Amino acid sequence: MGKRTRIVLYALSLVTMLAMVTLIIFSHGRQSGEPAKDVLSETDISSTEEPVQIPEAEESEETEAADGQNRIQNDTEQEEADIADDTTLIFVGDVLFANAFKSNYDAGGIEKVIEPQLLQELQDADIFMVNNEFPFSNRGEPMEDKQFTFCCDPKYVKALNEMGVDIVSLANNHTLDYGRDALSDTFTTLDGAGILYAGAGETKERAYELQIIEKNGKKFGFLAASRVVPESNWKVEERTPGMLTAYDDTKLVQLIKAARSGCDFLSVYIHWGVEYDAYPQDYQTKIATDCFNAGADLILGAHTHCLQGISYISGKPVFYSLGNFVFGQNIDKTAAVKVQVSSDGTVSYGLLPVYAAEGTTRLMDTNSASALYQYMTQISNGITIDADGKIN
Repeated sequence: MGKRTRIVLYALSLVTMLAMVTLIIFSHGRQSGEPAKDVLSETDISSTEEPVQIPEAEESEETEAADGQNRIQNDTEQEEADIADDTTLIFVGDVLFANAFKSNYDAGGIEKVIEPQLLQELQDADIFMVNNEFPFSNRGEPMEDKQFTFCCDPKYVKALNEMGVDIVSLANNHTLDYGRDALSDTFTTLDGAGILYAGAGETKERAYELQIIEKNGKKFGFLAASRVVPESNWKVEERTPGMLTAYDDTKLVQLIKAARSGCDFLSVYIHWGVEYDAYPQDYQTKIATDCFNAGADLILGAHTHCLQGISYISGKPVFYSLGNFVFGQNIDKTAAVKVQVSSDGTVSYGLLPVYAAEGTTRLMDTNSASALYQYMTQISNGITIDADGKIN
């Protein structure tokens, strides 16, 4: 037998033996209940491939995506926190709860008096202030020889709560229409409803008192006075209860100066002007200038039953008259002033365009709002109003 033949036979015998050993092992594993192992496959995987794992590049991308999402969430939370720190104040003009109001409110509640979209704006404001053009009382007699006298049952004060009113001015030419008992009832009614009032009181000290509302870490101060009263004894200095007046603005200026140390933002609400005249009197501009020089941040007016223009004096705005807001069946055009005070003290101003039909006060549509903004620009000095009502 040649050498080559012997080698071949030897190799075949080794292969045969290896096959038999493998068969024995396989049979033993099956009998013992253990799963059969694919030795060849394991050998191939261990010798030619790395164990399966997530590539590092993919891990990095997922980590970056998660970090990015966290950053977006943090930025969003910060923006929401910044917005939350802003304070929104809304001011409107004359509010009268009389015939049209009562019939609508009795028929359909507050949403029959102010339509829902506008009502939501008012309720969402941090602070909402109106001129309360009447006393709340069931006592007293109407003032003699006065053409228009107003009074309302105290039960309707809940409508102010439903509107979201936080503070009212009582310094106007109707507060004492039904006498001093009725005015005292008004104080009691507002106190019971948790609504602040400025510009009138049982005593001089209360009529002069700075009203403060704290919001978002800032103190917002409010003063009110009237430059229109039918009799001099409506002045709190002559008889009590009574109101602060501004025929001579000396006292009002003193109160503003004293108020500066007690608040971060000071609004002064004044009853003045000539009814149905769209332009301010010289005395209005003088009082406004005196108030700003004393430290007021914002001046708002009422009484004319129509809108008057806007002016900036020493860089601060005076809204000479806001007209009517809830007052009879129909209001051709009026506006609410929306003030945004940011956490850093930056202030912006805008108008909410409003009208009333059949006793319901509503927001204007786009075309009517544009016409209102054009009108307000025409009767104002040195301002423009954007399409969204922002005042520049």
